[in-house]
Amino acid sequence: MKFLKIHQELVTGEIAEQMCKICPFGAISEKDGKLEIGMACRMCRVCVKNGSPGVITLEEEAQETVQKSLWKGIAVFAEQEAGVIHPVVYELLGKALELAAKSHQSVYVLLIGHRLADAVQELLHYGADKVFCYDSEELAEFRITPYVNAVEDFVKQIRPSVMMIGATVKGRSLAPRAAARFCTGLTADCTVLQIKENTDLVQIRPAFGGNIMAQIITPNSRPQFCTVRYKVFAAPERKEQGAGEAVYLRMKEEQYASSVRIVEKIEKPKEMDIADAEVIVAVGRGVKSQNDLRIIEELAEMLHAQIACTRPLIEAGWFDARKQIGLSGRTVKPKLILTIGISGSVQFVAGMKGADCVIAINEDPNAAIFDVAHYGFVGNLYELLPRFFEEMRGGRRDG
Repeated sequence: MKFLKIHQELVTGEIAEQMCKICPFGAISEKDGKLEIGMACRMCRVCVKNGSPGVITLEEEAQETVQKSLWKGIAVFAEQEAGVIHPVVYELLGKALELAAKSHQSVYVLLIGHRLADAVQELLHYGADKVFCYDSEELAEFRITPYVNAVEDFVKQIRPSVMMIGATVKGRSLAPRAAARFCTGLTADCTVLQIKENTDLVQIRPAFGGNIMAQIITPNSRPQFCTVRYKVFAAPERKEQGAGEAVYLRMKEEQYASSVRIVEKIEKPKEMDIADAEVIVAVGRGVKSQNDLRIIEELAEMLHAQIACTRPLIEAGWFDARKQIGLSGRTVKPKLILTIGISGSVQFVAGMKGADCVIAINEDPNAAIFDVAHYGFVGNLYELLPRFFEEMRGGRRDG
C-alpha cells in the first residue's frame, strides 16, 4: 500500500508556503512550522512531482504476507430462526461446493443458536463436509456480541480461507463486525464469486450505481469475508442420505455475555417477500398515476402474482420499500416477471436478471429492458393491458 511521507527536516517557511499552494485540493497545510496532509488528499502526487525535491515522497508500506497454506476451507454461516434455516444458506452452500471443487478445499457450515440438532442433520443433506454448531441457551436469540464471538472462535479454531454470509438483516450486522475482528476486508452484496488456485477469492459486485462490475480480492488477508443476497445463486439438490460430520463447539463462558437483554418478542404479521414470489408484476415510471395501479392490481390477481416496483415509485411514496427490485432493493428470481413501464436501468436489471422468463411492456422501442426480455411488447400500457385482459378472459369483452 502506497502513502505520502513528509520529511519535516527539509521543511522551511518558504518551502511550506510553496507546498501548501501547489496542492490542487488544498489538502496540505502548515502548523507550527510543520506540514500536514489532510483528508482532502486524492493521491494525485502533484506535491511529489512538482514540489520541492525530497520534501514529500511516495512510499510503499511493507505488507505482511499471509501464509495461505494455514487457511483452508470454505465456510458458510447458516442463519436460522427457531431452528429453521434461512433459504439463502442453501444458495451459499451451492456456490461453496462449486468453489471448493475448483480449489480442492472442504466445505464447512457454521450454525449458531439453540436446540439445533434437527437443523444440523438437515444441513448434512446438502454436501457440507462438516457442520460446526454452537448450541447454547445463551445463543437462542440473535444478540450481536455473542454471535460475533462465536464466529471469531470458529475462525480461530478452524481457520477457513473463505467466510460466506447471507446479506440479510442479521448477516449485514454480523459480517462487518466479524471481519473487523481479523482486520480483513469485507465485500458486500456480491453477485459473482470465483476462486483462484492459490485460494484467493475473486469477489465481483456492481459499483458506481451498477455502471461497472468491480473485481475485489484480498490476497494478504484471511479469512476472506463476503456477503451475498438471497436469490443470487442456485441451491444444490437435497441428497437422500446425509453425509459429512457434525461437530459441536463451545466458547468460554465469558464470551456468551452481552449488554443486550431480550425483554419481549413481538411477532410481525407474516407477508410474502417478493424475493420468494414465483410470478411478479413490476411497474415503473410508465404508470402515470397512483390511481392507475388498480389495473395493475387486477392483472396481478389474475396471474396470482406479487406486485413490485422500481426506485422512483418508492420515492414517490406509492409502495413500501420492501417492494423495490434492484441494487438498493430486493434481488428476485421468479419463474415469470412482467415489467410494465420500466426502462431497464442497470440497477433494476441487476435485481431481476435471474428470472426464468421476462416479459416487457414499454412504448420506447429502444428501452434497455428489451435487451434482457424474452418477450417484448412495444406500445402504450393503457392500450395493451386491456387487450391482455381480453385474451386471458378467453376473448370475452366486458359489457
